[in-house]
Amino acid sequence: MSQDEHQGEAAGGLFEDLPAVRREDEQAARQARMAAKRQGAVRLLQPNRSQIELRASDLESLLGEDHRARLVWGYVEQQDLSRLTDAIKARGSNAGRAAIDPRILFALWLYAVLEGVGSGREVARLTREHDAYRWLCGGVSVNYHALNDFRSGNEALMDEVLTANVAALAAAAAISLERVAQDGMRVRADAGAASFRRQASLEQHLAEAGELVREVKQRAQDDPGASSRRAKAAKQRAAEDREERIRAALEQLPQVQAAKRRNGDKPEDARASTTDADARVMKMGDGGFRPAFNVQLATTCEDQVIVGVAVSNVGSDMAQMVPMVEQVVERTGSTPGQWLVDGGFPAHEQIDAVHEQTQGKTEVLAPVPEPRRKSGDDDTPPTDKHQRKEGDTDAVAQWRQRMAGDEAKELYKQRAATAECVNALARNRGLQRMPVRGLTKVRAVAYLYALAHNLMRMVKIAPQLLGLGTGASVAAAAVA
Repeated sequence: MSQDEHQGEAAGGLFEDLPAVRREDEQAARQARMAAKRQGAVRLLQPNRSQIELRASDLESLLGEDHRARLVWGYVEQQDLSRLTDAIKARGSNAGRAAIDPRILFALWLYAVLEGVGSGREVARLTREHDAYRWLCGGVSVNYHALNDFRSGNEALMDEVLTANVAALAAAAAISLERVAQDGMRVRADAGAASFRRQASLEQHLAEAGELVREVKQRAQDDPGASSRRAKAAKQRAAEDREERIRAALEQLPQVQAAKRRNGDKPEDARASTTDADARVMKMGDGGFRPAFNVQLATTCEDQVIVGVAVSNVGSDMAQMVPMVEQVVERTGSTPGQWLVDGGFPAHEQIDAVHEQTQGKTEVLAPVPEPRRKSGDDDTPPTDKHQRKEGDTDAVAQWRQRMAGDEAKELYKQRAATAECVNALARNRGLQRMPVRGLTKVRAVAYLYALAHNLMRMVKIAPQLLGLGTGASVAAAAVA
């Protein structure tokens, strides 16, 4: 059998069930193809991304009237930033470039926090590409150096703005200090676990860093034309910065050793970070141990407004209650009625100090720990943890008795509903890892998050303080 006959037989076997093509249909299809060919090629609107466009628009028209950026700017305009403007040297006909309005930098950071952006470089990029950030800048060019310097260098200003914010809410009777909840949140530090070293290693690295600084300086003197002036200066700054960070870690080491002694650990095992000397290894929420800071927030239970912010490098909450109570009293001018904390706070000394400080006006609501049982006392009936024990002061005895009642137990449930909610909002807004180093700068970041949170709460509970009404546009700005 020939090859053609074989292929014909195979084709017939495969397609023998198909209907035969009629000659009229074949001619019609051929005529349709010829007609389409005579009409020419298909015309399509294709993209031309190299085409230059001229758009006539102003920044004001980019955002709606209820946009959140307008809310942020309206709030910033009400703040007293005179301490920053008074320090500007560009005045009148004096030489020097005009300074960026501090209100722009403040508004950019507040809006960035609300949007979950924590990087200065990212904010600088958004000021060129995002309409809301462009509107806040109003045509002013902003770089990440100015943004980072503003955030890191104005911890005292953020503290003052938070105090003014809380005082205004209290004066308007928009918040109630009847119950305040305090909770600690471990936030990852900008330091790696490998940067923690013992004293011998730190001293060795300090000597090496000092030698490197001397070599860089000597090389620049011996061969001035070897590289550009800027590159040489950068190398020298990097070497000096490393030497300074190691020196700071050595200075922090005695504090770490003292904490080790208090906890019953070996002081010779104390380690400090060469990246961020203020950071400490803490137990995190997932049970792991990582470099972190302890961010403390005090929040009103009824209104969920943050009235106190503190940052420490101590992993325990045991001694954090009294300083926070003092801070809230100082900020608001009022004494809280009840102070809600979890089981990590109520050391007896802290309860006594709060009682003495507030003259008994503040009641501590915290769970009473179960009494420790000695080995071999399994047959002995457990003692009532709410009964007064030997050595208890009147304040501690009152706390035990108070927590035995059903009313106190019911009120204590507000702690988790308040503190955990505020912590979760901060996490959702990007407070997962600190973008700065050092306690002072970390504290400034914590203040920013508190101010952003309170701004959103003001829209809900006191829009009149922002010059707003109570219509649908206000609600839209709060959730935008």
